Amino acid sequence: MKFRQNLYLDRHLTDALDALAAKPGATKSGIVGDALAAYLARRGSKEVDDILKIRLDRMSRDITRVARDVEVLLESLSLFIRYQLTVTAPLPEADRAGRAVGRERFEAFVTQVGRQIATGKRSIGAAETQESQS
Repeated sequence: MKFRQNLYLDRHLTDALDALAAKPGATKSGIVGDALAAYLARRGSKEVDDILKIRLDRMSRDITRVARDVEVLLESLSLFIRYQLTVTAPLPEADRAGRAVGRERFEAFVTQVGRQIATGKRSIGAAETQESQS
């Protein structure tokens, strides 16, 4: 069921509406109805956009913070590796026992990292947490 509405429009809007309604299959009621439906739909989506904007801004700040933390960790790791390689003398080729111990330590390290990641434990800040609990 459709209801009759009496509207007053400015001259330029009336002229534009007449021009659109002159096309075959178009009616003034259909054009105004579609335009009003689109306007009302945009108003509802604007409220959703406003709500999502706040959440997206917060997520953007969080991602920026995480990216900064990752950069700090990677830079710290690379500096530590560079330092360790600089101060540690290489093992001679003939020292097979020393190389075997190194391989075992490396495998233990990789296993421990895998275990920490799988369980969600964190080594960073663990000492601070234990000290604050004491």
